[in-house]
Amino acid sequence: MSPAPARSVVRQFFDGVALLGRGLKMWGSDPRLMLFGALPALIVATVYLAALVVLFINAPALAQWATPFADEWQEGWRTALRITAIIAFVALGALLVVYTYTAITLAIGDPFYEKIWRSVENRLGGIQNEVETAMWPSLFRGILDALRILLVTALIGVGLFALGFIPVVGQSVVPVLGAGVAGWFLALELTGRAFDARGHTLRERRRALGAVRPTALGFGIASYLVFLIPFGAVFVMPAAVAGGTVLARLALDDGESSA
Repeated sequence: MSPAPARSVVRQFFDGVALLGRGLKMWGSDPRLMLFGALPALIVATVYLAALVVLFINAPALAQWATPFADEWQEGWRTALRITAIIAFVALGALLVVYTYTAITLAIGDPFYEKIWRSVENRLGGIQNEVETAMWPSLFRGILDALRILLVTALIGVGLFALGFIPVVGQSVVPVLGAGVAGWFLALELTGRAFDARGHTLRERRRALGAVRPTALGFGIASYLVFLIPFGAVFVMPAAVAGGTVLARLALDDGESSA
């Protein structure tokens, strides 16, 4: 029998999108997990929404502060530049909020999301040769990995912020790049627990997800776009944890199967 043809990049991408829906189905099958999983996400979302409102209100003043050289320009050019700057500030804020939201929510809701992760793992056959680590070393490693991911995200975010000042490019190419960057780092963050339980480092996590990059991006970008919906992350965050667990098993070829 001839081997099945390889799936196209587009189909792999949408396989990743489907993982978020699959995670929602798996999480939604347990009403108690639905309630507990939404609670930490709701608390963090409320705080972040207030921060975004403050950013949006102050964006015009920030744009004027960042572009003093345009004070002597003709009004049309000055207005165009500062509108571009406003969009860039808001886009950068949204990018940073989406990433830090995931990290902070996972930290605050650790007991809740561990139950969701464990439930998905058990449903899909459990973990072979699970690595048991003490609480403090595990916590330190998780914080260190999160800071490393955040540093790279911040550096890329600064670059995208600078590109956002370029007319047309800043309003077309940059949002697409931003979604791709945010999606990739969301996939890295949401699969962390599953990789850690198997003793894999952050570098090994990146390598494994890189081998299924279109699927990882599909999952991450879908999560990112839903997170942009006001309070969308409250309902989707637990599903993203479940979907990220399935993605990790797929990337590691660890007996991922239907559930």
